[in-house]
Amino acid sequence: MRSSTILDANAYRPDPDRPGGDDPLVARRQRALGPAYRLFYDEPVHLVRGSGTTLWDADGRAYLDAYNNVASVGHAHPRVVAAVAEQAATLNTHTRYLDELLVGYAEELLGTFPAGMDQVMFTCTGSEANDLAVRIARRATGGTGVIVTAEAYHGNTDLVTGLSPSLGSGAELGPHVWTVAAPDPVRRADEDPGAALAAEVRRVLDEMAAAGVRPAALLVDTALSSDGVHTHPAGLLAGAVAEVRAAGGLLIADEVQPGFARTGSAFWGFERHGLAPELATLGKPMGNGMPIAAVVGRAAVIDAFASAVPYFNTFGGNHVSVAAARTVLAVIEEEGLRANAAAVGERLRRHVRELAADHPEIADVRGDGLYVGIELVAEPGGTEPGTARARDVVNGLRREGVLCSVCGPFGSTLKVRPPLVFSPADADRFAEALAGVL
Repeated sequence: MRSSTILDANAYRPDPDRPGGDDPLVARRQRALGPAYRLFYDEPVHLVRGSGTTLWDADGRAYLDAYNNVASVGHAHPRVVAAVAEQAATLNTHTRYLDELLVGYAEELLGTFPAGMDQVMFTCTGSEANDLAVRIARRATGGTGVIVTAEAYHGNTDLVTGLSPSLGSGAELGPHVWTVAAPDPVRRADEDPGAALAAEVRRVLDEMAAAGVRPAALLVDTALSSDGVHTHPAGLLAGAVAEVRAAGGLLIADEVQPGFARTGSAFWGFERHGLAPELATLGKPMGNGMPIAAVVGRAAVIDAFASAVPYFNTFGGNHVSVAAARTVLAVIEEEGLRANAAAVGERLRRHVRELAADHPEIADVRGDGLYVGIELVAEPGGTEPGTARARDVVNGLRREGVLCSVCGPFGSTLKVRPPLVFSPADADRFAEALAGVL
């Protein structure tokens, strides 16, 4: 059985001889939560506090957070904390009452999208948003087929688990789900990645037609995050989307990871590719840790579903989460975090590319803004994935007080995805720690 690249590549493996291997909290967690849950790192981190880009463990040791995009404007951002506290002390209920806060936020959020993407439906998680978006797409098109990338992760409801091949072979693909290969600039360096992806989509559309299945959507993370962070070239996804639309399907842009200014060059990942999707899904960073997510789309697409199926989500769009989300939007704008992501991300990639001159085990450095993928190989100059090396590097960085993880089909890509307040000094520190570990 193939393990989960997204969860198992860097998961804790119990070892009583390793430092912390006899931690009673680990044993209590395993008894109470069971085997489905995963811990990070060979030596799990017991975090108790966070501020900005820094996390502290139970012993008072500080860590640079180069991983957690959920706290997009920084851990415990004082404005978000204040907004949550004030709203929690005032009112917190659901969306079946009139609410100026909810409507105002919806209007502000829609204002960040292209013209024509004019309605929003709130959920609690990105998983729920992707589930809802697929249901909408199937109703709008009359099709059932969905195309995803080969290492995609789109969530953990029953429907979207079946659309998340990165969860491993224990989570079977759903019916009428086809996968396409993402780019691989190390092993297919001469390939035109956009043309190759479009050809892959054409291939599976032909397979769908042969099976008598009509396409509903291409559901794609617009930074191909779990596939190893593939953001370039700009327009990478355009050909694939054109193929799907010509066959009657829609684009569902999964913005749960690349959205909200993370790429620096654009507020939403789909913008980098010159696209305006029929539907977009949002989540993780939307409320800086508060549970809020959404589907944004075109009224004409949503209507076939909305006019037939009443939609309600008890906690989706609750007052406290909306107060957090509205503050996040304001902070991104007022603190210039999109520009910061662009500048600091470029600084970080430049540092790592300079390191590659002395460390040829770094085979590729890619990404945009504060979303960076660092591809490692087993041997300098080779193409064999550096899966074990990447795991060692991640654990080495953890020992140096820097937190990141891995992604990609082989678990050989370091995934660097920090809060948007990552500073030039943070980028320098990450690079220095990486140099030392390598």
